[in-house]
Amino acid sequence: MSSEEKAQVKATSGLVELAIRYFKKEGYKVEREATDLEGFSGISRKFDLIVQKGRVAQGVFIRDWKRTIGINVIISLDKASEDVSLSNPILIGEKFSDHARSYANRRKIMLLTKRQMILSLR
Repeated sequence: MSSEEKAQVKATSGLVELAIRYFKKEGYKVEREATDLEGFSGISRKFDLIVQKGRVAQGVFIRDWKRTIGINVIISLDKASEDVSLSNPILIGEKFSDHARSYANRRKIMLLTKRQMILSLR
């Protein structure tokens, strides 16, 4: 593994740790281990985290990309969550396209940025 790949893995795990701290502060129970769920379609769906508040469980995708996250990622999260019966999924990233934001707004998908989480943890 090159030093660049190691740095990417470290940065991603840093964002995961930040997300866990954020969700715990917001009163969620965070599941990091059992995040592979089989959907009604028979396809295994992988989430980065599963968070639960009360009776509502939500799937979380974490994308630590330098580029803008497009609508295709939002749609895949939506489809995966729907397939495993998780409501209102959450996507954590840095930047989102306008189309991705409008789709997420219509489908009640929460979009979180690293900046929002850091400000909330202060």
